[in-house]
Amino acid sequence: MKHLQGKVVVVTGAGRGLGREYAKLAAAEGAHVVVDDTGAAADGTGTDPSLAQTVADEITAAGGSAVASSADAASISGAQELLNLALERFGAVHGLVNNAGILRDRMFVNMSEDEWDDVIHGQLRAAFAPCRVFGAHWRARSKSGDDVSASIVNVASTSGLNGAVGQSNYGAAKAGIASLTIILAQEIGRYGVRVNAITPVARTRMTEDVPGIKDMVAAPEDPSAFDTYDPANVAPIVAHLLTDACDVTGKVFYAKGGEIRQFLPWHYGQTIVKDGRWTLDELAVEMKPLERDAADGSGATHG
Repeated sequence: MKHLQGKVVVVTGAGRGLGREYAKLAAAEGAHVVVDDTGAAADGTGTDPSLAQTVADEITAAGGSAVASSADAASISGAQELLNLALERFGAVHGLVNNAGILRDRMFVNMSEDEWDDVIHGQLRAAFAPCRVFGAHWRARSKSGDDVSASIVNVASTSGLNGAVGQSNYGAAKAGIASLTIILAQEIGRYGVRVNAITPVARTRMTEDVPGIKDMVAAPEDPSAFDTYDPANVAPIVAHLLTDACDVTGKVFYAKGGEIRQFLPWHYGQTIVKDGRWTLDELAVEMKPLERDAADGSGATHG
């Protein structure tokens, strides 16, 4: 049985790398897929509509169902164009994978305004706009009495959740996407929409350009060995999150090779308590446990 049989799924940034694998597996599992990609370079410059069309052609050649789009997912008008295309071609939409994004690494003190703004736009806004348009569509359907079962999968990054030198713009955007995921799940769950995110670790044009990472993610010399960083390894968790069999929402999952972990959100650690306002002299002493890494992770309360 195909796990996404008859579903309609929109995948942004699907012309290459991870997005291409998400689109191909969704189609192989029976979904009608809208393959969206502007064809821009990794830094967001340029366009090449042929990339999305090539993936759509690969899917149809394999017996699947797909249509290509070069709409800009980072704009409300582009997101609306994607929704309209899905509805016009396939009559409905059940899943959205927000994979589109750009990268412009720079040490923070050397970063220009454009390098900051363009990455926030190309990452965080590229998740916001489709979520906004598709979320409103599913809410309207739910309020009209339809039984909605829809899923959004956003793409965050360990750069945003764990940090990465030289990626303050990218990390800030990806952390924002993780937070958006949690909040949006709380807001639109009542309308039958689940919202989750993944932090993929794989060999892509972005990781291959990062100093010190290219060699780490290279394919193994032995062709029979498991290729941990093959982007196709991440596609199954994305497809699973799109299925009706998955009822989880508001979560972030790490995926690398055959490894999947749940990211835990920010949570309280060690605590100090006083019945009243602290003085600076008191804090100079009492803050020490909080300023050190707690070796035992006990999160003990002091007061």
